[in-house]
Amino acid sequence: MKTCYLIGIGMGNPDTLTQGAARRIGECGLLIGARRMLDAFPEHPGRKLALIRAEDIAEAVKAYEGDSAVLLSGDPGFYSGAFRLYDMLDGLRVETIPGISSLNYFCARLHTSWQDARLVSVHGRTANAVGEIQSHGKTFLLTGSNCTAAELCAQLTDAGLGQVQIHVGQRLSYPDESIVSGTAAELAGEKFDDLSVVLAVNPAPTGWKQGAPCLWDDQLIRGKTPMTKENIRLLAVARLEVKPDSVVWDVGAGTGSVSAACAMAAWQGQVWAVEKETEALELIRQNREALGLWNLRVIEGKAPETLDELPRPDCVFIGGSSGSMAGIFKVVLEKNPAARICVTAVSLESLTDALNCMKQFELANVDVTQISAAQAKTLGQYHMMMGQNPVWIISGEGRQ
Repeated sequence: MKTCYLIGIGMGNPDTLTQGAARRIGECGLLIGARRMLDAFPEHPGRKLALIRAEDIAEAVKAYEGDSAVLLSGDPGFYSGAFRLYDMLDGLRVETIPGISSLNYFCARLHTSWQDARLVSVHGRTANAVGEIQSHGKTFLLTGSNCTAAELCAQLTDAGLGQVQIHVGQRLSYPDESIVSGTAAELAGEKFDDLSVVLAVNPAPTGWKQGAPCLWDDQLIRGKTPMTKENIRLLAVARLEVKPDSVVWDVGAGTGSVSAACAMAAWQGQVWAVEKETEALELIRQNREALGLWNLRVIEGKAPETLDELPRPDCVFIGGSSGSMAGIFKVVLEKNPAARICVTAVSLESLTDALNCMKQFELANVDVTQISAAQAKTLGQYHMMMGQNPVWIISGEGRQ
């Protein structure tokens, strides 16, 4: 039975090709791969096909009578086209020969380990690179034209992570190899190849992981701006079902207490705090700085007008609507018909507005909870229970 070899050829420089891979390439009568890979073997006497699409490669392998070698950059197990080929080559004998990936080559050049690194690719795919870096001590990334190394550094700097140490590798293993190191802020204005690799070292990654976090009132900087208290905040974040990679809007954010709690829960995601009052905006920024929540973005403006420019939300908390609740619901559900929405109300009028919106926009799984909490206050040798205003928590989810 003929054999198809899926061969990792390393960085492209023949020095990174293993002896076993070189031997199999020499034995095969057909070489398949991208043009630049085939050019690395000018003296090979066999037939060469410059193919990239997995479907075309599989068809050529099946049509060829002898053994064939499919050349893959780096290692076949690291963001490689080999994964799709396995199913397409079903029925043939397939042997995979590992190669040297950009990950282990680059970390070796930097004299550092990679077993503790988070592995991410933004090469032709979508990933929250900033969220990954902010939540891990060491992150390795494959960049692409959709997110270059310089753009990544600019995004980190804008998110308050300009101090993260960045190492950028270009043309690895070739004579003109280049490795540049510096902080994200220092490298944001530089130019790098689209296909660079990046190792980001964050000295202070976020420590929380998921769920409604324990963010107590005494951890927050407070002013005269109204604040959603911890008893309400914990249930509201739970009702939103915030996941680690969620995109969250906090509309009418006040001091940013819910924004901060959501930023802890969405540690790989993004939280957008929308507020129109100057004093409140400053409090949100102060709490963001004090808690190191670099995935929390502060937006000055009035809803719903400001919401048009925000990314598609997974969940939305409405702490204040200034009479525009229906408009806010409309924008949210146009962006994401399946979004979860949670509203807190302290007045009967706000409760009525929230319930009417849940009905008008046909949200599912609507829940209404009233909480009347009391907190102990020390008075000399005694503890006096101080009642808080009753609050309604109204939540529901859109329909696909």
